[in-house]
Amino acid sequence: MTPARALLLTLSLAGALAGVLTSPGAAFAQAVSGKPPSTFGPVIGVALLCHDQIDNAYFYRYLQTSFGPPYKHAGGAYWFHTDEAQLWGAPVSEVMVSDDTSELVFLAAVADVPPDELEQAIRKSAGLAHPARDASIYPLRISAPGSTIAYYNAKSKIYCAKFKPLPQANR
Repeated sequence: MTPARALLLTLSLAGALAGVLTSPGAAFAQAVSGKPPSTFGPVIGVALLCHDQIDNAYFYRYLQTSFGPPYKHAGGAYWFHTDEAQLWGAPVSEVMVSDDTSELVFLAAVADVPPDELEQAIRKSAGLAHPARDASIYPLRISAPGSTIAYYNAKSKIYCAKFKPLPQANR
């Protein structure tokens, strides 16, 4: 086996095991189509519910591979359009992942439904409640693991934010 063929086989196997890529051509076709990968719900949804680690480099690569380059870089985050994506049965139009300028790492998404509807959809699909923190007209809804649903105009923004881990050299 030639070194180039061995490298291609290794990359294909690694991608298949990661559930992100099956071939370079499939990744390109998917990014061009704008359709979310079949792993979108399990990968992004679990992280948004704070049931997973938040590694902004990993999520940046995942979103770039799935949807192409970010359409903007603002507010300490890279913003990706996610046409036709859904989480917990709710349409999701954007996903943001933190850059390295903040002391927090985060993953966020804009759902095209009000916060109370998103909370009900998550509770029904994932069994996780996001109770309102106060009786205000626009309360934050925060789950026990720490994911937060906030009002974003007539939509919802859900996010999970965590402190950055110490660099390997300082452990």
